Amino acid sequence: MVGFDLDMTLVDSADGIVATLARAHQQVTGGVDGFVVSREQAWPLMGYPLDRIITELMPGVDVQLLADTYRSLYPETGLSWNRLLPGVHEAFAAIRAAGGRVLVISAKSEPGVYAVLQALGLLEQPYRPDLIAGSRFGTAKGEVLAVEGASVYVGDHIGDVAAARSVGAVSVAVSTGPQTAAELRAAGADVVLDDLLGFPRWLSGHLAGLSRSHVGN
Repeated sequence: MVGFDLDMTLVDSADGIVATLARAHQQVTGGVDGFVVSREQAWPLMGYPLDRIITELMPGVDVQLLADTYRSLYPETGLSWNRLLPGVHEAFAAIRAAGGRVLVISAKSEPGVYAVLQALGLLEQPYRPDLIAGSRFGTAKGEVLAVEGASVYVGDHIGDVAAARSVGAVSVAVSTGPQTAAELRAAGADVVLDDLLGFPRWLSGHLAGLSRSHVGN
């Protein structure tokens, strides 16, 4: 099984997150302070759990209230902004062609993960993941990887690298999120790709290496 992060790995969700944060803040506060959040402000926080994003961008607000408001508004406000990043279909197809299974595991709430995947056609065959998990970040993702026996985890964030390393899975990082390739390597990523378009070729080489190792033993 190969696991994938969602936000900024499979999907560019930044604009939808920003739009929903702004609307949720306006609804909770009445918009009296003229608060504005931009993609540039939010970009370094992409991939972190929602409560951390709110705490860092909106000090002084009721984090739980704003998070609940955000989640209620996201289907209407945020979903339409999402777009697939390059190489998603090809990556999933390569795994399936090799007889593997696909897991999507995200810090986003599980209903939110399903909503995003459905909106982008990734709950339809042949792309539908074999397993979907939400509300996990960092090594908490690793717990799911371990239970499912995933040998590879693909993500854009240093938290995704930590997830893979915590259970001895191969960490494949893509530099489509807020962290640079150098930062991902420094965090311990085994391989860094520009995007998922390079994943099928990497997977082919990885599987060939495993096969040679098996024969050698």
